[in-house]
Formats: sequence, C-alpha cells, structure tokens
Amino acid sequence: MREVYFIKQNKEKWLGIEQVIQGKVKKNPDDLSSLYINLINDLSFAQSYYPKSNTTVYLNHLSSQMFQKIYKTKRVEENRLMYFFKTEVPLLVYQYRRYLLYAFLFFILFTAIGVLSGAYDKDFANIILGEEYVNETIENIKKGNAVGVYQSGSTWGSTIGIIFNNITVGAKLYIYGVTGGVGTLYALLSNSVMLGSFQYFFYDYGALKDSARGIWLHGVFEIFAMVVEAMCGLILGASILFPRTFSRFNSFKTGFKDSFKIFLSTVPFTICAGIIEGYVTRHALKMPLVVNLALIITSLAIIGFYYFVYPSVVYKRINTHTNDAVL
Repeated sequence: MREVYFIKQNKEKWLGIEQVIQGKVKKNPDDLSSLYINLINDLSFAQSYYPKSNTTVYLNHLSSQMFQKIYKTKRVEENRLMYFFKTEVPLLVYQYRRYLLYAFLFFILFTAIGVLSGAYDKDFANIILGEEYVNETIENIKKGNAVGVYQSGSTWGSTIGIIFNNITVGAKLYIYGVTGGVGTLYALLSNSVMLGSFQYFFYDYGALKDSARGIWLHGVFEIFAMVVEAMCGLILGASILFPRTFSRFNSFKTGFKDSFKIFLSTVPFTICAGIIEGYVTRHALKMPLVVNLALIITSLAIIGFYYFVYPSVVYKRINTHTNDAVL
C-alpha cells in the first residue's frame, strides 16, 4: 500500500485519537484499549513499510500518548505518591528517554570542554571558580585536606543552604526550557564547564583522588539529578518547537505537564545530595576507602537504575498486562 493512501485511509481515526488524548472526547477504558491496539497495528505496519517516514514517527508519538492516557484512566489502588514514583514517572522517562540521552551527551561534551579549558589555560579555574575559592582550596590541598572547603559552617546550616541552592539550579535548568531549550543548554554548559574545570584543577594539584572521594559522595545524586533536570528543560523546549499535529499551546501543555512530573522526581535525590554534602562529605577523608567507594557506587546504582533501567521494566510489565487484558 502506498503511504499516501495509508494516511488517507486512517487520517480521521488518528485525528479522533488525538481528540481523545487531549480530553475533548471521552472514552471508557475498554474503548481506549481497543483504540490503542488498533493504533499499535498501524504503527507496526508503518514500521514495516515506511520505517524512515514521518508517519512512523507520528504514530510512535501518538501511541506513547495513548498509552499514558490508558493508565491515567485506571483507578490507582495503591498509595498515590507511591504510584507516582513507581509507575507514572518511570513511564514518562521511558516515553522521553531520548531526551535523557541528549542531556547526558551534552553534559559529557560540556564537561570535557571544562577539562580541556582548564588544561590549556591555567587561569581558567580562577575565572570560573573564583580566585578566593581557588586560593583557599590550594591551601587546603597543601595541608592534605582537599575537601576542607566542605568542613566549614554547621552541618544543618550547610545542608539547608546546599539544598536550596541545588533546587534553584535545577529549577533554572528546567524553566529555561521555555526558550526552546537554548536556556537549558546554556545553564547546563555553565554548570558542566564548572565541574570539568573543578575536577581538572584538583588533578593539576595532584589531589584528584582525595577530591573525588569527597565530591562524588554527594555529587552522584546532585550531578545525575542536574542532567535529568536538563532533560526536562529539553522536553519543554521540544514541546514548543515541535508541536507535531497538535496546536503549539496543547503541545506545550502536554510537554509542561509531563516534564514537570519528571522534574519533581529529582527533588528527593537533590535533598539527599544536600544532606550527604552537609553531614557526610566533611568526613570523606577520615572514613575507610572501601566505605567511601561503597557509598558512591550504591548511590550511582540507585539513581542509575531508577532512570535508565527501571523505566523499561515498568513499560514492559504494563504493556504486557494491557495486551493480555485486551486479548
């Protein structure tokens, strides 16, 4: 079948599904499941005969939106907050997983720029980190206490200030997405270059190992959350720039609603990072190396599993249940 005829034959049905997704037309759960299976059949056909077509891209997007619609209409029997973190957020992360990949690629690129800038310009750290901070850290390194900067101030006071600052940074990464993602990328560039130059600075002074033992205790949660927040900003920007067949306003509403939910999921990790930085990082060089590494690896395993592995697990489980229920 020629693609033009395929589109003409199914156009009205797809437009009707868009109306259902936007809430303009109400359907019961059985009808929604039937529409979803029908749409999946169209997607499979398009993937087989028009794999590189915009039609396939459109149907894939429509299927994801329909999938979300089905599970939003189901009665949630478990605790709402638990459902949010166990099911709703993972499904959204799976749906927008390519934006998480984009965010990480930009993060790696920008961090590498920071490292190279620090390597080729010895004054770069002073410009990015501030001369006072650099001089204080150099003195700490000479005293054999690379993480000395984290030992100033009270534990609870430092924790509150750190959490507030990190949430503010994350909010900027997300909200700046309204500029079409440009603001988000700029904010990510600023923070990533700072991180790269910061790590090279310690390497240059022979204190990379000691600094990593302290910085990455809290940095795993903090930096990973920052990248996910950038992902949310990119989703918001894409909803404005690429509305597909939706009106730009409706596309923005959907993009904002979905990305905001993902953004909220980073808040617990950001709070944990602040608590670790305020209470644990100051003791990094005093604890056994094996304990230090165990904490860092455990943190990475938890947040990495939640955003990279668990979404696929949830999607496959629920998709299997949906197909079994319909059949």
